[in-house]
Amino acid sequence: MDTVWLWKQKQLDNEYRKMRPGKALSGKAIFVLCIACFLAGSLFTSRAWTHYKDNNNNNNNHDIPNHFTNQAEITTDCDHKRKLVEGESVDIMEEVSKTHQALQSIDKALSGLEKELAVARRSKSGGQKKVEFIRASSSNHSLQKAFVVIGINTAFSSKKRRDSLRHTWMPTGEKLKKLEKEKGIVVRFVIGHSATPGDVLDKTIDAEESEHQDFLRLNHVEGYHELSTKTRLYFSTAIAIWDAEFYVKVDDDVHLNLGMLVNALARHRSKPRIYIGCMKSGPVLSQKGVKYHEPEYWKFGEEGNKYFRHATGQLYAISKDLAAYISINSAILHRYANEDVSLGAWFIGLEVEHVDDRSLCCGTPPDCEWKARAGNVCAASFDWSCSGICKSVERMKDVHIACGEGDGAVAHIVLDCDMF
Repeated sequence: MDTVWLWKQKQLDNEYRKMRPGKALSGKAIFVLCIACFLAGSLFTSRAWTHYKDNNNNNNNHDIPNHFTNQAEITTDCDHKRKLVEGESVDIMEEVSKTHQALQSIDKALSGLEKELAVARRSKSGGQKKVEFIRASSSNHSLQKAFVVIGINTAFSSKKRRDSLRHTWMPTGEKLKKLEKEKGIVVRFVIGHSATPGDVLDKTIDAEESEHQDFLRLNHVEGYHELSTKTRLYFSTAIAIWDAEFYVKVDDDVHLNLGMLVNALARHRSKPRIYIGCMKSGPVLSQKGVKYHEPEYWKFGEEGNKYFRHATGQLYAISKDLAAYISINSAILHRYANEDVSLGAWFIGLEVEHVDDRSLCCGTPPDCEWKARAGNVCAASFDWSCSGICKSVERMKDVHIACGEGDGAVAHIVLDCDMF
């Protein structure tokens, strides 16, 4: 059996030798081959590193890997920018401030031009939309710059009231012209004409204006129940003559301190749509025959309801944008029986800031007198019970003595050079 196994093993060895392609390498040959490969690899690595270093030196380090190069560049750039910012931060802030001021001036100029264009178109449109005036106290009807235009609402029968103002808080003659020229404060009595133009009433006003030159005449038929129309025409006419920051309406039986009024308005000069006055919300009177009866009471809801907030009619001020709005849209502005309600209604639904300034509705002495002694001089004074100063012709001088701001107050008014 062992002989058979040995024979089979010999046969397998012979078959294996036939299948081999060649002779096997000796151990010495394998060792020499390994040494040669190692030396070749070392030589290649050494030459490659030498080539990299040479290129690196010749190219002034430009072949440094990108992420290292970028990092160095970013660091250098940031340091440079930081030094620039630190060295010029003050100059940059000054330039930014100047640019901001310039943009504000341009925006204001464009806004003014747009309003002037709209008013000019309105004045030339003819028919019911035409803004007219019979005669202003100035012969120059071109647009004149001003800070505030104060229109004193008056009537044909109120000459004594007008004189009481001329003898107290209202400048006259050359003082009135100087106030307008140097301070940009325009003061005029506002009146229309009679139902029969050219009659004795109109001639009386003509003679009074010839003497004082302090009227603004409207294309309006005077009448107590036409006050809403008169108010609308006053603002439309005033803005067609004067380019002012504010337009004020005041009654001729109210005591006014011009200096305090101008200071109060100047605080709101930067606001484009401002409505200033003593805000109230009185009852809507539906009963016929009573004073301040509202024929359209049903529009304000159920009986017993109150009006929306609006400035009391004795004195209120509006900014130029709102005066322009009234002028442009006067034909479609609804007029209620009471002019203060009408004015408030025109601003409902608009982006208008209502300012409730109680210094515009102080009482007569002792109220305004106590406040003046405490250093809180009122801008305006009247009696609520009379919707003005009771017996104003007789009492205006006493109110002026007790509550006036002093003759030098107007002279000391300081306004920015760009206010008018």
